Amino acid sequence: MAEFQQFTINFGPQHPAAHGVLRLVLEMDGEVIQKADPHIGLLHRGTEKLAETKPYNQSIGYMDRLDYVSMMCNEHGYVLAIEKLLGIRPPVRAQYIRVMFDEITRILNHLLWLGCHGLDIGAMTMFLYCFREREDLMDCYEAVSGTRMHATYYRPGGVYRDLPDSMPKYQESRWRSGQELKRQNEARAGSLLDFIEAFTAQFPGRVDDYEALLTDNRIWKQRTVNIGVVTPERAMQLGFTGPMLRGSGVAWDLRKKQPYEVYADLDFDIPVGVNGDCYDRYLVRMEELRQSNHIIQQCVRWLRANPGPVMIDDHKVVPPTREVMKRDMESLIHHFKLFTEGYTVPPGEVYAAVEHPKGEFGVYLVADGANKPYRLKVRAPGFAHLAAMDEMVRGHMLADVVAVIGTQDVVFGEIDR
Repeated sequence: MAEFQQFTINFGPQHPAAHGVLRLVLEMDGEVIQKADPHIGLLHRGTEKLAETKPYNQSIGYMDRLDYVSMMCNEHGYVLAIEKLLGIRPPVRAQYIRVMFDEITRILNHLLWLGCHGLDIGAMTMFLYCFREREDLMDCYEAVSGTRMHATYYRPGGVYRDLPDSMPKYQESRWRSGQELKRQNEARAGSLLDFIEAFTAQFPGRVDDYEALLTDNRIWKQRTVNIGVVTPERAMQLGFTGPMLRGSGVAWDLRKKQPYEVYADLDFDIPVGVNGDCYDRYLVRMEELRQSNHIIQQCVRWLRANPGPVMIDDHKVVPPTREVMKRDMESLIHHFKLFTEGYTVPPGEVYAAVEHPKGEFGVYLVADGANKPYRLKVRAPGFAHLAAMDEMVRGHMLADVVAVIGTQDVVFGEIDR
């Protein structure tokens, strides 16, 4: 009988679970992993250096493209850093809109994670279910910014514009009957807030459907229970944040521990795990879907009752409206200067962090008084998680690598930057 051999294999980037951007060099003893060496750099775009060559207001769109499934949360960290340096605070209505879209983004992120993680392990239906709900939330992105992914909606001083009073509607075509069209446009009859409210009313039932498929499914549990266990102490030593840290039982969430915007005024809980395995991290994210839904409902109620400005009234930082710009010479000059040179930021250094869907997303900004950053450093949550890959998969089987990659929820736009 042949003995087990030690050999080295490449896992990815062509492997379907590596999603085209991760290369793992695995040292194997038979089918047991002895060592895992992640090789990154296949998506490197030099975002931080690019941001140092452009005026502050022209780099917001670059932030969307870091973790390209948590777009507005990336913008939020960058915009907060600029606001700290400028010493400005957006109007309260803008803060509520930001929080609402942060949580919409969290749901978008977790739905993509759940769909892909399920698909990688063999649960194909999850992918189809999750993308059905993502479509509705992508329509919310499109309604406020005109684009479904890279929104560039947050701006220093507030948000680009107020919430629209109407939603885009499906048009009649040969592929849609009149009855089907009527059903699809039912939730779109009112404003964006009406649409979001209708979504939050039915979303908990959808999460129940996901859990009915997976939570007590014995195959799902066999693939995730006691896989990639990380103790609370080790999770903190490794620099874990977000669901990876909370899955190990550490109740750390920047929205509670270091509140920003209006999170201190909202009611929500921090779910934590017990065993620190892939299954616990799955349960934490599932509960986060429900908690985010609850936060969005609170924001919708507040925004309905409190109209007001969504941008500060300082034309040294914020462009005047197009209507005013067309008829007022001073406003035209402000507009021209802002879109050609941008604005200067007082010298100093600042670190601003948000509770991104994947963990702590921080932006360290050094200003020298010019109209562009002297230095920009992004603290991406996924980088620390991927660094722990070797430790998490050692002693496991080859198939368990897929489960660990899935539970880390890595997106390479932010890791390679």
